[in-house]
Amino acid sequence: MKPENNNNKNNNKPSFNLNWVYTAIAIFLAGWFFFMSDSINSNRKKIQSNQFFEYVEKGYVKKYIYNKDSDIVDVYLTDAALNTPEFKGLKQTSGFFGESPNMTFKVLSKENFQRKIDELPKEYTENLKSEIDEESPIMSFIIQIGIWILLIGLLWTFLFRRMGAGGGGPGGQIFNIGKSKAKLYDQNEKVKISFKDVAGLEGAKEEVEEIVEFLKTPEKYTNLGGKIPKGALLIGPPGTGKTLLAKAVAGEAQVPFFSLSGSDFVEMFVGVGASRVRDLFKKAKEKSPSIIFIDEIDAIGRARGKNAMTGGNDERENTLNQLLTEMDGFSTDTNVIVLAATNRADILDKALMRAGRFDRRIYVDLPEVHERQEIFKVHTRNLKIKDTLDLEFLAKQTPGFSGADIANLCNEAALIAARKGKAAIERQDFLDAVDRIIGGLEKKGKIIKPKEKRRIAFHEAGHATVSWLLEHASPLVKVTIVPRGRSLGAAWYLPEERQITTPDQLKDEMCALLGGRAAEEVTFGDYSTGAQNDLERAFKQANAMVSIYGLSEKVGHISYYDSTGQSDYSFSKPYSEKTAELIDSEIKALIDEQYKRCIDLLSHNKDKLGQLASILLEKEVIFRDDLERIFGKRVFEEEDESIRKISEAQKRELPKDNEDLNNPNPNLES
Repeated sequence: MKPENNNNKNNNKPSFNLNWVYTAIAIFLAGWFFFMSDSINSNRKKIQSNQFFEYVEKGYVKKYIYNKDSDIVDVYLTDAALNTPEFKGLKQTSGFFGESPNMTFKVLSKENFQRKIDELPKEYTENLKSEIDEESPIMSFIIQIGIWILLIGLLWTFLFRRMGAGGGGPGGQIFNIGKSKAKLYDQNEKVKISFKDVAGLEGAKEEVEEIVEFLKTPEKYTNLGGKIPKGALLIGPPGTGKTLLAKAVAGEAQVPFFSLSGSDFVEMFVGVGASRVRDLFKKAKEKSPSIIFIDEIDAIGRARGKNAMTGGNDERENTLNQLLTEMDGFSTDTNVIVLAATNRADILDKALMRAGRFDRRIYVDLPEVHERQEIFKVHTRNLKIKDTLDLEFLAKQTPGFSGADIANLCNEAALIAARKGKAAIERQDFLDAVDRIIGGLEKKGKIIKPKEKRRIAFHEAGHATVSWLLEHASPLVKVTIVPRGRSLGAAWYLPEERQITTPDQLKDEMCALLGGRAAEEVTFGDYSTGAQNDLERAFKQANAMVSIYGLSEKVGHISYYDSTGQSDYSFSKPYSEKTAELIDSEIKALIDEQYKRCIDLLSHNKDKLGQLASILLEKEVIFRDDLERIFGKRVFEEEDESIRKISEAQKRELPKDNEDLNNPNPNLES
């Protein structure tokens, strides 16, 4: 324990930075060169040779230095002369190379100058010191040039150290820019996350655990002739826990773990990406057995030659080629496993996806109900919960939530409880957090005119009525006309978690989407722009039925969907103009059919629609029980107990004065 404490103390000490030394030297040299030399030159007074001999006769000159090469004479005055008004402004200064001259002049004739000096009386030359400087001016020039070179060199070093500062460690300098940026986790720097912290990914966790076990006990597999897998690719939507799974591998595997992002290979300099790949695998081989984790590998693994805007010698392609060679090239006798994660597996290069490079593809999908319950257990472990929290209740009302969404939900619940000054988090705080995430922030202060509010009430009541009367529509939980986020009203449903969907189910869902606009037409004889989001979703669903799922009789059993994603780079369609017209007509026919169905349903139940809208105008929020009192119980299927629990919980927690309407449930339809 003591060595660890000492290391922590040492790590907290400020590290010595050589840049401060370079800066101080540069400032000193620049200051001396510019200020000292300028001050010395400014104190020199240029005179004529006749003036020099006059000053000598008056006893003002203490010393002179004659430079044979340049024929320049430097004159030094006595202290008494410097104090006279005649030489006011001239001072005796000491520079870096000694005492500086006060006056200077150029000798036109060496013989005449020497003759005049010899002719001076001895009383004038008795105390006059003379020196002959035979130093070449080349030395002075070299000194000045050397100072400039030193200054430029220091500036060059400083700037390029800054440019490469993101390289990490010795790779921070410009000359080490090709070094890998991977973060190494070994016995000196361990990761605290383990497989116990990963919930809801049982299948993916088993695949990864086997890789870790192979590194720990390879004999168990090699005795049977098995080989270590070269790589494993984690595929799944954002937020499902791919990076978290890799962190757990780093925490569990007792081998060096190199972690970096795909964008760390990308650089503006040509050849840097490939150099970093080589350096990364070189380090990993030196510490083998080891693991390399590349997050967001699609940054460098995109299929080659698909982008028409770049040439064939693209830097990203060179980086990918080097990665392919390192993973399974000519010499592959290494114990290095490559883990990678992406949510865009459809755009990856086929050579990267083949067996021998990524032997395993681990799909990390959105969690099911029981998996969401396990994820809630992990994220509520350190929260202060009041009483016992029904995690199954929370899991059932969050369909489509990923692990990251659930973590955000738990954090939002804690923030809401703290905002209200509570000592512990209650169930209502979780319900409010679901509302906040799905519907957006409640706008209590938004002013809505009575006519608009009435139209909004009938719009939302139309959604609720149609979904209640259709067999395959999602069960209703709550409807509100309180503005929230970008919507003026919202209806909360709890959709069934299906693996496949039939045409009748899709049509019922489309019909429920159009219920709001149909209710406006049945009640007011016209409709507003409030159904824009409903129309957009209905069109997308009808388009998918016709052109993707092959559910149109006229178009036939044809899917024009390109799962490879290459159609995104093409300006042409995979069908003719005649087929495009047929698809458009089929989409319009589907939407018109369901809209007419909505009109018929609401026309036959116009009185009940008005009752529901009146209750909604009065209370601003209605629940499942209100629809049961007006329409009766749904006869299509047995009531789901979880829906009943959610509706009762929200109604029970609703404040009496209806001031706080932050109540949950997923899948907002506005």
